[in-house]
Amino acid sequence: MKGVVSPFVIATSVGVALVAIAATGCWSKADNEVVVYAALDREFSEPILKQFTAQTGIQVSPVYDKEAQKTVGLTNRILAEQDQPSCDVFWNNEILNTLRLQREGLLTAYQSPAAEVFPNQFRSPDHLWHGFASRARVLIVNTDLVEPEDYPTSIHDLSDPHWQDRVGIAKPLFGTTASHAACLFAYWGEEKAKQFFRDLGRNAKVMSGNKSVALAVSDGALAFGLTDTDDAIIEVERGRPVTIIYPDQVPYPEAGEEPLGTLFIPNTLAVIRGGPNTEAAKKLVDYLLSPAVEKQLAEGISAQIPLNPNTEATVRVKTPQTIRAMSVDFDDAAEHWDTAAEFLRNEFGQ
Repeated sequence: MKGVVSPFVIATSVGVALVAIAATGCWSKADNEVVVYAALDREFSEPILKQFTAQTGIQVSPVYDKEAQKTVGLTNRILAEQDQPSCDVFWNNEILNTLRLQREGLLTAYQSPAAEVFPNQFRSPDHLWHGFASRARVLIVNTDLVEPEDYPTSIHDLSDPHWQDRVGIAKPLFGTTASHAACLFAYWGEEKAKQFFRDLGRNAKVMSGNKSVALAVSDGALAFGLTDTDDAIIEVERGRPVTIIYPDQVPYPEAGEEPLGTLFIPNTLAVIRGGPNTEAAKKLVDYLLSPAVEKQLAEGISAQIPLNPNTEATVRVKTPQTIRAMSVDFDDAAEHWDTAAEFLRNEFGQ
């Protein structure tokens, strides 16, 4: 009958339309949802992600790591999901595992306009990752247990037999401690780095994470330990009997070397190749690279160290501009990652 469309034609037309929508991506969650794997501590990253949702209307579905598997757990998850990615943005609390993903071809380039002002060493020349909001690797010292004249000045003090079982490090298989190890392998060479960690393993107590080290020193269970500025500053500002030492500003006589300098490790952002919500991912990257976010991280309890020259640094922590920073080639350190990781697994267990 003229003017009447058969049910078959209607069903067929709807089916074709649905296929077309799926193919073009016009009907998707890409505009209003983004999945973030966040290695930065939840207490620091979650408020910022919620603010992004409040300002943009884009819902954030975060996946946070576990303290004992900092960064490596999320990196391995991205590697395992590479054929069908669930993650859109990797907010890493360091850089070397981001470079591992880059080497595997799992990142997609995004030339964020917000990244253009950052120093070259903290952004990928191919726009595959973006560094911001760094932390320093520092010694936290219990001032009730250590006299000022005995304060440590170097990471080498962690292997001084005088302090045996009274100093601590995080297990060097995850997070910034693993990144620090790979940087030392690149800087010193394999043999010297291996000997350093052998000595360290005999002398120091190995904790589950950097936060555990800071708490153990704060509570008086350890005299001093190696941690990150974000974990150390919390104990300082809690009024605990601790102070922060930025290590290796002067030569360490027993090491026979020039001052190593303090290692600064940036947070990094990367858009995952093939992620379900690429356009929303780019908006989140732009937001996180803004001076307002770095300022918030700098002024917050974690006292992150800004890298954006348009962000005013907090006076609560030192910066690469105010002290001697360790000169490190992060790409070279990433090349040493597997060698360092295998050695450290054998030395410190799984």
